[in-house]
Amino acid sequence: MTSAPTSDPARADEAQPDRSRWRALAVVMAAGAMTLLDVSIVNVALPTLREGLQADDSDVQWIVAGYALAFGIVLVPMGRLGDARSRRAVFMAGVALFTLASAAAGLAPNPTTISVARVVQGIGGGIITPQVSGFIQNLFQGRDRAKAFSIFGATIGLSTAAGPLLGGLLVQLGGPDFGWRLVFYVNVPIGIAVVLLARRLLPASAPTKRGQSLDPVGVLLFAAAVLLVLWPLVEGSQGTPLSSRPWWLLGVAAVLGIAFVLWERSWGGRGKETLINLRLLKVPAYVFGLSLGTFYFAGFTAIFLVVTLYLQVGLGYSALEAGLTTTPFAVAGAIAALLSGRLVERFGRWLAVFGLVTVSVGLLAIDLLVPHLSGMVGLKLAPAFLVAGFGGGFVITPNVTLTLAEVDPAEAGSGGGMLQTAQRVGSAIGVAVILAQFFSTLGSTRGDYAEALSVSLRTTIAAVVVALLFALADLLRRNRKEHHPEPQHAAEEAVPRHAA
Repeated sequence: MTSAPTSDPARADEAQPDRSRWRALAVVMAAGAMTLLDVSIVNVALPTLREGLQADDSDVQWIVAGYALAFGIVLVPMGRLGDARSRRAVFMAGVALFTLASAAAGLAPNPTTISVARVVQGIGGGIITPQVSGFIQNLFQGRDRAKAFSIFGATIGLSTAAGPLLGGLLVQLGGPDFGWRLVFYVNVPIGIAVVLLARRLLPASAPTKRGQSLDPVGVLLFAAAVLLVLWPLVEGSQGTPLSSRPWWLLGVAAVLGIAFVLWERSWGGRGKETLINLRLLKVPAYVFGLSLGTFYFAGFTAIFLVVTLYLQVGLGYSALEAGLTTTPFAVAGAIAALLSGRLVERFGRWLAVFGLVTVSVGLLAIDLLVPHLSGMVGLKLAPAFLVAGFGGGFVITPNVTLTLAEVDPAEAGSGGGMLQTAQRVGSAIGVAVILAQFFSTLGSTRGDYAEALSVSLRTTIAAVVVALLFALADLLRRNRKEHHPEPQHAAEEAVPRHAA
């Protein structure tokens, strides 16, 4: 049965036959899973990649941080581009770009080529991700929409869990010379299949918002400022003293940051949509949640990298063994994320507080155990990773829900995009800081990987504790608000929020 023609693209999408909608969801989920897998798969391939291309410490940092940075910066403008153009066309372009960049990374003859390819991959991932949530919003309503988002959440958890194992298997299958290339090549057939299926199964809807502002000047200023923050952190190796790095670039980054804020105010004053919605920075719940997410991602993203380097390079573990060691974190996190979705209405910010405390306990246990372990180290660390992962599952999903709870529904899309951008940029900066510290400690301790891991974990724990302070501050604010409610006229204008 074919749906009746309509001029309303949103209604046209809702009228899609049920089977067609779920097939379309499967297509966009496959693309979303591909971008997520690429992060965790690459982690276990880094040691063999580093050896195969003779890459130095700086190259390794750019390969990881460049992807996260590019991903985060293009999320918001590409989400708007999907609204302003055919979402299907933008989605297919993102998948095609990601696929081509994956092939280029697999063929890379030197570290510079693969670093550039990773940045292009990040741009492709940043184009794909907002289209996934956009298709879910357009194709589903009511319970079906909640079910679709639940599937999306499960896909994120499964992709994160499967990444280290799949990466380890591919590296083992291809060997030290070709295995890391397989990690990138595996995206090529998936990407080609997704593009072909998208052409056939995704609705060719008309633009939902014409004349969208992409804020190109804001994007360039923001990207340049963050890049200059990363540069002195990434440009160095074990033999390079921290004092010799170009720290003066941080001053230039600060100037660009001020220019970015002034531009956003000017651009917004003309009635244009800005990269960062400055109005949302006046919503306390949003500011606390944004800060929490940024620091949490700055901390936990680098955990898997430094642990992988410790296990594979320091202890001689295979990529598969290293992947198995960190899998409990991802599995426990996926289970906890499903539970947290049901509990957030009841416990609110307490979930994030519990989660962040649990993550800190798990990481502290790893830090205390590492210097005293010998033989079957990965197996002995697995329980601590299980604890940390379980805590992590109670952080991310509830934080998104509570951060957007007091935001005007009309600005929820902008708020969600900003939140993802902050998380990705936090990841890029956190990876740069923690890896720089890891490699610097290796240089000063003559290759003591256990000590380098411990120092890095302490920095990670510090970032998680800062996120915990923001969670506690928001919890106190919410409790104070409940005990001292706003006047009736103000309460009537407020957007309903979740309980603390």
